[in-house]
Order: sequence, then C-alpha cells, then structure tokens
Amino acid sequence: MCASAEVPHGERSAPARRRRTLIVSASMGAGHDTVAAELARRAERYGHEPYVVDVLTLLPAGLGTGLRAWYQAVVRHAPWVYAGVYGAFLRGGPGRRPSGVPLARLAGDRLLGLVDRLDADAVVSVFHLAAQLTGHLRARGRLRVPSAVCLVDFAVHRQWLHPGNDRYLCLTETAAREVRRSVDTAAVATGPVVAPEFLAPAPGADRWRERFARHAPGRPPVLLSAGAWGAASRPDGTAALLAGAGYLPVVLCGRNRRLLERVRGVPGVLALDWVEDMPGLLSAAHALLDNAAGQTSVQALATGLPVIGYRPLPGHGLEGVRRMAELGLTEYAPDPAALLKSLTRLPASAPARAGRARALFRADPMAEVAELADPTA
Repeated sequence: MCASAEVPHGERSAPARRRRTLIVSASMGAGHDTVAAELARRAERYGHEPYVVDVLTLLPAGLGTGLRAWYQAVVRHAPWVYAGVYGAFLRGGPGRRPSGVPLARLAGDRLLGLVDRLDADAVVSVFHLAAQLTGHLRARGRLRVPSAVCLVDFAVHRQWLHPGNDRYLCLTETAAREVRRSVDTAAVATGPVVAPEFLAPAPGADRWRERFARHAPGRPPVLLSAGAWGAASRPDGTAALLAGAGYLPVVLCGRNRRLLERVRGVPGVLALDWVEDMPGLLSAAHALLDNAAGQTSVQALATGLPVIGYRPLPGHGLEGVRRMAELGLTEYAPDPAALLKSLTRLPASAPARAGRARALFRADPMAEVAELADPTA
C-alpha cells in the first residue's frame, strides 16, 4: 500500500468541484415537476448538484403565468380549443407548422444567465418549450454545455423536437426511433422516470384497502384520474356508470375543489382531493382509468396496476392514450360498453400487460445526463 505524499501547508489542492445539472421544468400541472424532482434526486446519486427551474419563470414578466392560466382554463372548460391548438402547432406529420422557437427565445437570455451563474455542466429539459429553447441556443452556439431532453410523452409531438439538442431520453424505443427519424439526433429509450417507492411494495396499501372496504365492502376500487388540475370529461357520469356496475369509483380530483364537490354528490363514489400516498393508493386499487397518458399512468404501470384509457383529453392526451394501447401497455375503451368489457377482462389480460410495463423501466436517464456532462468519467 502506498502512503500519500505530504503536501506542504498552503499548497493543498482544492477539492474537485461537483458537476452541476440544471433541470428545466414547467408548472403545467404536476407531471413535469414530478419528473424534474426525481431527476434531481437521482442526480445526487451521480455526485451532481441539481438545480431545478420553471421555464415559465424565465419568460418576460406575466407571460409564463398567463400561458399557464390559459392552458389550465382550456383543458378544464374548453378542451376543443386545445384540440385546435394541438392540431395547428404540435401534431406530427408532413407539412410545415408554426415553431415554438419564437416564444422560447424570449427566455433565452435568462436561461443563459442562469447557466453561467451556476456554472452548469449540463441542461436537461422536461417540457417541450424548454426543449425548443435549449435546442435553439445550442444550434447557435450560445449554450456551451450539453443539452438533454427527457421526453415524457408516449406520443412524440413536433414541439419536443429540435436538432440542436444533444440527446433525447425517451419512454420507449418507438419514441426514440421517431425522434431519430424526425431530427437526426441521438435518442435512446430509457423508460419512464418514477420515484423508487412506485417500484417497491407500498407500506400504505393496506390502509387504503381498509378504507375502500369500509366505504364499499366487496366492490373493486377503480381510480379515475383527473390530474393535478382536475381536468376530466364527465367524471361524474363515469363514476355513476362504475357504481352501477358494482365497482367503487375513486375519483382523483387533484386540486380542483369544484370537481371534488360535484363528484361527491354521485351515489357510491369516493372523491379524493390531493393524494400524498400515491404508491399506496395505486397498489391497493383494481384499475386506473387514465385520460392523459401522463405521470399518473406510468406510476400505475410501475406498481403493476392495470390502466385503461378512457375519455382522454384531446391533443397529446388522446394520442398518448392510443399509443400506450398500441404498445400493449394498456387498453383503450372508446365508449362505456367497451370500458365495462375491459374491466371484466382484467384478470386474464393484466399479467401480460404487467410484464410489458415492467420492461419499460429499463435504464436511468440520469446515467445518460452524467455521461454528457462528463464524457471522460
């Protein structure tokens, strides 16, 4: 064993600086921020110092807040408006469409200033506007550190795509192929990003089972997800359908108090506001009805809970729900009769789908980011 050489006082080397990762999220619901928080937790495991910023706060004063308020209003009250916006700006396919770069550029100077102040080694985008921004800045040589995009949608829409980004981290190999075909940029399938609690036995599951049994003995609990904003199409009608068929409808109303009060009026329903113990809840349920192919659906897949797409939100919600079904991860029920049939088939179909779902969680996106930030490590 070799002894370390004695270093004279005052000549000791400074400790190596930890790598720093800037994660750019967006407060559009809770899904993007949930992914950003888990990426930050994982960054610590690689010896990185993580920093998370909301891209909406980098836009000129009031613009980000207004954009969020508009989007929240249309998905709750006028989803057909968002369907038109999606078709005009986001949907894939041939032909030119308006780009998100002009809006994203408004946040450029603030993002570059933040990268400089933090002395960041890599930037990771988990929202499509951020991906447009980093791709634009990288392509013009203004962003001098690598840019990765953690693409959190099953169906890739064009506003995620910019050839200036260094690497795309995708949910599936199908999505990675779409990225490579569309922008000729490195893309790998790393799988969804969920907290480790969703991939392990949930201590809180028994408490949820006891609550369900007290509320409706013998009725299988079926979760209806409306996201953080409580955006759902006729959840009271779906709840009534399920209750009439012998299930316990458990409506996840997020932070929408109006929806909570409305659904509580449906006989036989259990209406919940914001839930902290999602691993326990998902582990105790019979199925999840999903309308967005977002973070709740991948959390359900991680726990092994069967997922059925039903009454999806227009735009990326509809396309994502359909894509998940095409991949054999979920079922898609286009109408009430199909929904009840899907629920009846669950005992037979769930095991195969659960196996395909487990295969999704194949790698850690932060391993790719760590490699970009320090290719010599």
